[in-house]
Amino acid sequence: MKGRCKASSLSWKRWRTALLLVGVIGTGIALEGRVLYLQILKKDFLSAQGDERHVRTVQISAHRGSIIDQHGEPLAVSTPVDSVWANPQKLKLNMERLDELARLLELDEDWLARRITSNLDREFVYLRRHLRPDHASQVLRLGISGVATLREYRRYYPAGEVAGHLIGFTNIDDVGQEGLEFEFDYWLRGETGAKRVIQDRLGRVIEDVELVKPPRPGRELRASLDLRLQYLAYRELKQAIEENNALSGSVVILDVATGEVLAMANQPHFNPNDRAQFDASRYRNRAVTDIFEPGSSFKPFVVAAALESGRYDPDSVIDTSPGYLRINGQIITQDINNLGEIDIRTVLAQSSNVGVAKLALDLDQDNLWLALTRFGIGRLTDSGFPGESAGVLNDARHWRPVGQATLAYGYGLSVTPLQLAQAYAVIAAGGVRRPVSLVALEETPSGERAISSETAQALNSMLETVVSPVGTGRRAAVTNFRVAGKTGTARKSGIGGYSEDRYLAVFGGFAPATNPRVVVVVVIDEPRGSAYYGGEVAAPVFARILSGTLRLLAVPPDALPKPPVTIPERTEVAKVEVGR
Repeated sequence: MKGRCKASSLSWKRWRTALLLVGVIGTGIALEGRVLYLQILKKDFLSAQGDERHVRTVQISAHRGSIIDQHGEPLAVSTPVDSVWANPQKLKLNMERLDELARLLELDEDWLARRITSNLDREFVYLRRHLRPDHASQVLRLGISGVATLREYRRYYPAGEVAGHLIGFTNIDDVGQEGLEFEFDYWLRGETGAKRVIQDRLGRVIEDVELVKPPRPGRELRASLDLRLQYLAYRELKQAIEENNALSGSVVILDVATGEVLAMANQPHFNPNDRAQFDASRYRNRAVTDIFEPGSSFKPFVVAAALESGRYDPDSVIDTSPGYLRINGQIITQDINNLGEIDIRTVLAQSSNVGVAKLALDLDQDNLWLALTRFGIGRLTDSGFPGESAGVLNDARHWRPVGQATLAYGYGLSVTPLQLAQAYAVIAAGGVRRPVSLVALEETPSGERAISSETAQALNSMLETVVSPVGTGRRAAVTNFRVAGKTGTARKSGIGGYSEDRYLAVFGGFAPATNPRVVVVVVIDEPRGSAYYGGEVAAPVFARILSGTLRLLAVPPDALPKPPVTIPERTEVAKVEVGR
């Protein structure tokens, strides 16, 4: 009996061992079958699932092209920055750590919570844009799942407020909004690329898998600006605005031979590096967008029309007696003094309103209008600057005698500082009008003839007289150079007519007169000091800017004083008496 029980127990142990062994083998076979099933039959599915969780296609930012001046000095560059973004679907699982994240990003915690919870259907939202890379790395070190960074580029303007109005600025997405940044956005803008990467659970890239699309960086833009002259113009204009307690002002420097803008400065200033200053009243380029009545600075173009008519020459005499002009029984203008009978040269030198008005009234309206448009009056300068104004020059059919007379000394029409500079460049260039360029040119444009070379030369000579000791622009003179130019003073219009205490001071001219290289126009709006005439306020600024410009461009002087002539003393030669 005992033997039989013992045999039964031994048999059960064997069966149990066998069953256990079969179970282990069966489990192994099942697991191996599952592995084979997953690796062979479900390989594509599992691979796709893994990719969805760890492989991402990310953007490769392309930097925007730089803007440089004509000598290669940087005016606008792109610097690398990091933007912090989040996947709300993942970050919602770490809401208890929002206070840490908000504190490091310098954000309001409630705002951050709303930002996440209101975008749970999205996988990408920005939390903070354009952080310094070291600041962004501190955020990543928090190790919060669903928070990552994206490399982007931020625009930086080395010249700051000095060239801000001309260069303009971009928005936070690096798209041009104003100035050259806007006008040439298609040229400067880069094209983003894409790549596939493997990310860890925190969203950090641990391996690049494939380049999907290479980025294309933006192209470099070489502006016509000469940064040396820009600093000069900006400094002198700012000082003039402060000294004269003026409302605003503009300066334009043009290259006579090419039409390139070498400098363009405005006050009040605008710094594109400070987004707090992004207000239209500050960042608009007054030299291109703001129009004004040019006053007596417009007279040379009416004189040009008179000379072009063939009925007048510089020696033609105009009777300005009795010192004022009456039309339909109303006195419309008068000179400071009764100059009597004077030639046209003196009309400009003494800035006679009566003389130039009589010239204008004696000209055919259509011919006068056509002559002015050839100078670019009432037309765009072709600079392409966004928001450029064409000024105002009414059609001759709408002119009345009073309007035709006042137009002669710069009222009843409007120009921009850039237009006025281009018009003076016509005279300086021997009568050829060239389009204005904000980009450095490889070749000199041919331009189109606006007036004859003889008329241009005559005007050149007459405008030199304006800057002579007997002219109204004598304070615009530059030592050792022959300078040609014209003063302008205009009352500003307002409600009810022209103001008695608000003026605009202007000076436009060029040098060296024998072979003009640059044109400079200075406009000072509402000088509120003791002086307000163009010859007192704008002319000295013109002289300082022109003097510095000629020096920086190494232009040789054309009016050096002649050295004194010394006559050597006669030497008595002793007579030697020869023996007889």
